[in-house]
Amino acid sequence: MCGIVGIVSTSNVNQTLYDALTVLQHRGQDAAGIVTFQDDKFFLRKDNGLVRDVFRTRHMRRLVGNVGIGHVRYPTAGSSSSAEAQPFYVNSPYGITLAHNGNLTNAADLSEDLFRTDLRHINTTSDSEVLLNVFAHELQKLGKLKPTKDDIFAAVSAVHRRCRGAYAAIAMVTGYGIVGFRDPNGIRPACYGVRESEQGREYMIASESVALNAAGFTLVRDIQPGEAVYIETDGTLYTQQCAETSRLIPCIFEHVYFARPDSIMDKVSVYKARLRMGETLADKLLRERPDHDIDVVIPIPDTSRTSAMQLAYRLGVKFREGFIKNRYIGRTFIMPGQTMRKKSVRQKLNPIDLEFRGKNVMLVDDSIVRGTTCKEIVEMARDAGAANVYFASAAPPVRYPNVYGIDMPSANELIAHNRSVEEIRQLIGADWLIYQDLPDLITCVSDVNPDIDDWECSVFNGQYVTGDIDARYLTELEALRNDEQRSQAAGQSKDNGIIDLHNDED
Repeated sequence: MCGIVGIVSTSNVNQTLYDALTVLQHRGQDAAGIVTFQDDKFFLRKDNGLVRDVFRTRHMRRLVGNVGIGHVRYPTAGSSSSAEAQPFYVNSPYGITLAHNGNLTNAADLSEDLFRTDLRHINTTSDSEVLLNVFAHELQKLGKLKPTKDDIFAAVSAVHRRCRGAYAAIAMVTGYGIVGFRDPNGIRPACYGVRESEQGREYMIASESVALNAAGFTLVRDIQPGEAVYIETDGTLYTQQCAETSRLIPCIFEHVYFARPDSIMDKVSVYKARLRMGETLADKLLRERPDHDIDVVIPIPDTSRTSAMQLAYRLGVKFREGFIKNRYIGRTFIMPGQTMRKKSVRQKLNPIDLEFRGKNVMLVDDSIVRGTTCKEIVEMARDAGAANVYFASAAPPVRYPNVYGIDMPSANELIAHNRSVEEIRQLIGADWLIYQDLPDLITCVSDVNPDIDDWECSVFNGQYVTGDIDARYLTELEALRNDEQRSQAAGQSKDNGIIDLHNDED
């Protein structure tokens, strides 16, 4: 999972790109990058780390120009070395950089084709570099000295024909402008907005609307599935549907976990969707246990807070903040190794004993993935003196791996995979466990935008909307994602034979 942003402005974009990436930091904490251009030259800074650590004053001064793109990254594929930080760059044709959110499910085949047929070298294991080279090759095939908007759209159309999976991407063609496009199923989010300045009209493309709001841009709309938005350096905007067929099937897990609550995705308010998750979960709880003895509802910070608050209101019981969060610890479900994750939970959350002692506590989380965090938190609640510890998940059981850009564990590392709710309850040590039902979750996010054809719910139901995921693919994916493989990758450094002059620390 990653965050992307691109801006065409009437003044330097470096600070606005930086600010947008800080707002999108929740989408990626592994690496960050910004590239701008001025006078037909590009200026790049990218490295591992948070936005605030990657960009210093000396870097910002070098990032000159009125056009640029930025990226924050979680490593959903490949290694987490700085060589795989984005944006990526190719010099031919024109000089193109690209930032990508998602995952290409046919990346291995594309990489082979690029080498044997297109005569292009892929330098990393990242599917984002593959996507960039496909776009660049299709644009180069047109043989134009200066690309027109029709050329840009033709190249995106070819990308849709060749690439499968999920992708929201922003590419910058040096000297000409930026183009944002979304896969034909619209699995990963992307939107664009406008801002009026004294010098003229400015545009921003971003993963979430909150990045637009923070920079003073007004949301125009979401980029449609298969659509491309091309903005020339003078601020002229063009849009075109580039896919032969398209459907709007966004990832439902964005609303459960990843997106900020103040974002609007495909006309759906993330905040309102999470409020509804709390309501429907409370209704299920009342059906199953009308005589419940819950004294207090406590969220597990931060994503579950909205749902937990509404659940407590619906039940008519107290809502309390029982855990204090250390905000300098990253999200735990993608951390390699069980030992590291268990240690991180204790460092991240500290219970307030007063809210637990002698009470029947209902803990609410947005979802349960590995179960490592849940088990530790249940133990923490008991240690703080809780009489009974109940647990509620605002999402259904996560039983299957994600193949569209979320770095979830392999199936065997998912606590709900091939287990009943009762078995899961015993493993996490709760006195009672309740999950959201998938039809209820879909209802929570569907009643705003009738144009949504369906929802990408594969982590809950194992149904992959692109139709190209089979047992062999999942087996290969599991080999890449298991904890042992992650630990080995974390201990290795990648020598790719390239010296990145923009990662200097002078």
